[in-house]
Amino acid sequence: MATTTIPRQPVAAAFDAKPGRLRSLVRGHVDDPAWARPLLIALLGFTLIAYLIDLTSSGYANSFYAAAVQAGTKSWKAFFFGSIDSSNFITVDKPPASLWVMELFSRAFGFSSGSMLVPQVLEGVLSVGLLAAAVKRWFGAGAGLLAGAALAVTPVAALMFRFNNPDALMVCLMVASAYCLVRTLESGSSRRWMLGVGALLGFAFLAKMMEAFLVVPGFALVYLIAAPVSVRRRLTDLLLGGVALLVSCGWWVAIVELWPAASRPMIDGSPDNSILNLIFGYNGFGRLSGGTGGGNFSGATGVFRLFNDLMGGQASWLLPAALIVLVGGLAWRIRAPRTDRLRAALMLWGSWLLISGVVFSFSSGVIHTYYTVELAPAIAALAGIGAAGLWQRRELALARAGMALMIVATAAWAVVMLQRSASWEPWLTPVVIVAALVAIGGLALPPPLLRRRLAAATAAAAVTACLMAPLAYSIETISAPHTGSIPSAGPTVNGASGFPGAGGFGGGTSSSSARAGAVGAGGAGGTSVSSALVSALKTNASKYRWVAATSGSQSAASLELASGGDPVMVIGGFSGEGGNLSLAQFEKYVKAGEIHYYIAGGGAGGFGGGTTGSSGSTGSGESSISELFGGSGSSASSSGSPSGGLRGEAGGAGRAGGIGGTAGPGGRSDTTQEIASWVKAHYKAVTIGGETVYDLTQPKS
Repeated sequence: MATTTIPRQPVAAAFDAKPGRLRSLVRGHVDDPAWARPLLIALLGFTLIAYLIDLTSSGYANSFYAAAVQAGTKSWKAFFFGSIDSSNFITVDKPPASLWVMELFSRAFGFSSGSMLVPQVLEGVLSVGLLAAAVKRWFGAGAGLLAGAALAVTPVAALMFRFNNPDALMVCLMVASAYCLVRTLESGSSRRWMLGVGALLGFAFLAKMMEAFLVVPGFALVYLIAAPVSVRRRLTDLLLGGVALLVSCGWWVAIVELWPAASRPMIDGSPDNSILNLIFGYNGFGRLSGGTGGGNFSGATGVFRLFNDLMGGQASWLLPAALIVLVGGLAWRIRAPRTDRLRAALMLWGSWLLISGVVFSFSSGVIHTYYTVELAPAIAALAGIGAAGLWQRRELALARAGMALMIVATAAWAVVMLQRSASWEPWLTPVVIVAALVAIGGLALPPPLLRRRLAAATAAAAVTACLMAPLAYSIETISAPHTGSIPSAGPTVNGASGFPGAGGFGGGTSSSSARAGAVGAGGAGGTSVSSALVSALKTNASKYRWVAATSGSQSAASLELASGGDPVMVIGGFSGEGGNLSLAQFEKYVKAGEIHYYIAGGGAGGFGGGTTGSSGSTGSGESSISELFGGSGSSASSSGSPSGGLRGEAGGAGRAGGIGGTAGPGGRSDTTQEIASWVKAHYKAVTIGGETVYDLTQPKS
């Protein structure tokens, strides 16, 4: 019987002959350079690995949100409203979307530091990928990779995408919305992308309210000017996008507003227990005018606030280059056709940067340094678009001059900021300077000489000069645990100062150095919880709706986390303005036997510096970059440790001493003091684990 031999096809040839999803995933679009998709995968992989390194060293990070995540794993009602306790006395002072993501992970894998923080990391990786994709669509793979890399190494991004504040989800959704806007600007033939723009921004609102809407005016203007459709169609599409935005955020707001107040938790941050007050007051116009109280957490207001000692190291490393690209690009394309993509992109990312930057620079209310994570995607996109575009036109003298200007401005600003921490990794400054000189020297060569290896060396030197310093800052940020309500990226900054300390509040350092963006080591943050107090709280805990009541969310959060999630009533909420609890209402709870203990001296709110050093200090505790992959540079000795008792988040007044605590600036301490005085007058005080505790089931005889 004759046999037929079928020649074996080489594996590579077979792979090429049958392009499928795997090949498309690895190779990318057929028109992309061969290196584009592998480098993108590498960028996302390295970002994921870097952001996961020693992630749980921060413990529960911000115990305020950690307690709410834990509560949401125990009660679906707490899940929906964003309550800080599973018995639903009061919510956190933000909407719950970011909590939902962490709570779903924690319900699936069990509540822990890791299950809570991993979703934040994934949101960071997704943000990098979406930004790279948005920039790549119009300006090529190189521009997209540069933009994605610039975002990944921004120090405040490395901080917030490893932390449990709501900024991570908000920024991720904003970048996703920008991607949808790019898609709808390409042809305007499909309205689904415009609906996506609005829906994603609406959901971003459910992460951090009005801050997410800072990009709305710019996005609307860009579409109105640059969309390749008729004026009538543009207006109609904007209306549809607006409806999508309102629906995606308004459904939750409407439910909370219409829900009977007596059967839902109180709204933190709202003195009249109203979600609308929280939206437009505490988390809205109060941030602009100072009506939210608080203090000077980000330095003096003004044009140069984003560059000061507190905010500069967070996100401004590429800001000079981004502004050069924005101004130069708009000047160049001012007379371009209406639908010109370069001008549209500059308007999209530039409006994001300018509007948000102006708000953060001139607002007199509470503006924390980590808010600048919202600026990072816009800065990275502009820098990537400009650098790649000029490099592609490097045969032109004007393009080389533009690149040289970007390099000089970025390197010079990096040197200035590195000198603010002169004792930290001093080798960085000469590296940045030398790399900048090499890059400028390469650009000064005649175009025929700037080819192949010399061109590659020039490009590598330019990237080193521009990204080495923020990369080092990000590595320092990743190598140190971060806890408390005011986290900050980077090493110690000489001469930085934040909210001036006074008594037990604020705790601003008066020394000559502070961590970049930090507000000193003091503050009414979370405190350590003794095993004796935990044991008391857990005794007959199931008999009570709340195992304890205390003033201040951070103090209550520490108690809840230490006791495994037993609910604690938070009197006054985060800043002393939460809900509208009266003494009469509190008395009714006590007489009904719903509260076991009252713990004195909780202090109001969570104002106070989160510990951010490698040893939980905002002082000079730094870790060397060389210690990141081993050694003793990082130990989880700061607060929020998920094992054992909590170790104290902000090192401030905490609950020690006195009765009741006080409200933060702009808060109301009268009710808190009335409740504290009533408890003191009617119940005996005992000391448990160094804390003054009143058993509300044992009145004085």
